[in-house]
Amino acid sequence: MSKKKRASKPEPEKEADYYKLKTQAVKDLVEANESNSPQVSKAELNKYRSKGRINLAQWVKFALIKVWFAGAVCFFFLWGLGGYMADLLDTLFITGIALGIVTDLLTNNVLRFFEKKKGEADSWMMITKKGYISFPLNILYAFVVLLAVFMFYSGVNLGISSITGNADKVYLGVEPVLFGLFCMGFDLLFIRIKLFILGLFNKKGSDAREVSR
Repeated sequence: MSKKKRASKPEPEKEADYYKLKTQAVKDLVEANESNSPQVSKAELNKYRSKGRINLAQWVKFALIKVWFAGAVCFFFLWGLGGYMADLLDTLFITGIALGIVTDLLTNNVLRFFEKKKGEADSWMMITKKGYISFPLNILYAFVVLLAVFMFYSGVNLGISSITGNADKVYLGVEPVLFGLFCMGFDLLFIRIKLFILGLFNKKGSDAREVSR
């Protein structure tokens, strides 16, 4: 039996070039950013995206994410604590804090994860800044959304009670799916109002700069 030939040892010059190329590749990877990275077409990027059997529109994905997380807060806090806490205000207070924390840590981050381009999910978030300041702001904003949803539930039940004459019956009860839909609805309404106001200020600013020229 012939002995296997041992792999020839690379020459010193070739070995140095080999490690030089490897070092340069690592350096290029570490220093990569938007300014020095090559442009990649959208068609090329889509080749590496996972494709499921159900192809949902982007806005449908964002809407389902917001509804699901708000519904989960309703399930675990409004339903979960409802039987243990006698005071409704205490339950709403804890639910508002939980909704703000979930929005800051989970909902907004999941929305950013499903972005196809940077900043695409900003129009679905009231607080677009990331960092320590977003945490208390999202909690405060969650109380605004929760108050609007609570007033909507109360208004619907009060209106139906005034028509039927039965004030003791609750016609529209709180449950996760509707709660999530109502939270998303008021959330998007407030976001559109914010974008409208910012648009007015930006327009006035641009008009003022045009006049000053």
